[in-house]
Amino acid sequence: MTPSEARTIIERTIESIEPLDGASLEAAGVRMDALLKPPGSLGRLEELGIKLAGIQKTDRPSADVKLSLVYAADHGVTAEGVSASPPQVSAIMTRAFCSGKAGINVLAGKAGAILRIVDVGIAVDYDEPADLIVRRVRRGTGNIRVEAAMSADEAAIAVATGIQTAREAIAETGARMVGIGEMGIGNTTPAAALTAVFTGRDPATVTGGGTGIGEAGQKRKIQVIKDAIKLHAPDPSDPMSVMASLGGLEIAAMAGAMLASAADGALVLIDGFISGAAALTAAAMAPLVRERMVLSHLSAEPGHRALAAKLELLPLLDLGFRLGEGTGAAMAMPLVEAGAALLSEMGTLAEELVHLKDPS
Repeated sequence: MTPSEARTIIERTIESIEPLDGASLEAAGVRMDALLKPPGSLGRLEELGIKLAGIQKTDRPSADVKLSLVYAADHGVTAEGVSASPPQVSAIMTRAFCSGKAGINVLAGKAGAILRIVDVGIAVDYDEPADLIVRRVRRGTGNIRVEAAMSADEAAIAVATGIQTAREAIAETGARMVGIGEMGIGNTTPAAALTAVFTGRDPATVTGGGTGIGEAGQKRKIQVIKDAIKLHAPDPSDPMSVMASLGGLEIAAMAGAMLASAADGALVLIDGFISGAAALTAAAMAPLVRERMVLSHLSAEPGHRALAAKLELLPLLDLGFRLGEGTGAAMAMPLVEAGAALLSEMGTLAEELVHLKDPS
């Protein structure tokens, strides 16, 4: 697609995101309180069901069709020694996803989710599996410490690619919720940079050890991020320019997938830290998308708390995850499905009272 076409896709998608349906939220809240239980006694499951009602414009929502999207790309900043794993692992893991051997395959399978893998920027040549969706924008990003991650045009195309691939998958599957994950060696560095910019936090407070680079490696990683932010002077009020200068191809595509899911009436399940950085970007582009988001879990990465606070979202789970791939989102899917089931399958006290015999 051309950059102009990409920007049109983004603009039209953002324009089509609506507020949650107020009448359905109210009706679902009334029904939830009338179910055969004390009001509020099922806690956050009730919140999930009501949010789904507002998204789907009905007081009997459904969440039985679940979709997990994983976007893969490489990062030039790995040249700075910010990752314990070599860049080639991105391609290795992408193949593993397609062969059913990775963590996301196991956990998405247990959740009953349909899995789609999209290569938007793997840098090396590799045998591409038949079921891999190849929409490569470029072969990896630039090293953000010394250059922009990508051009403005490439960032727009990456976001639009996320929109297109998510819309295609939602149309094909009829998914009511979409978990959005990633694969990209070195991607905790751009994610921390984006988080620092969008939250206004010091990079040192939002940067963790990623896949295990040790204390010295973490200090180097913090300095790389500080150097990158100083070099590019990103403006958080211009989220696309922030993504172009500091982000990643898969992070941009995830942001696009979140916008598309929100526009197409599916609940957005944010995964871990990288997915959260994409969510910050998507919310900066279209504030209404936040209403349609659920934070699946709290990552072990320190920046995840900062982005959760900025998004004003509470995580459903806290399992110490730091794998990515959409694994935390997959773990949360049954909880969302249960919230919908409360409204659709439980009976109400009023319905049961009619079965009581009059003692007189």
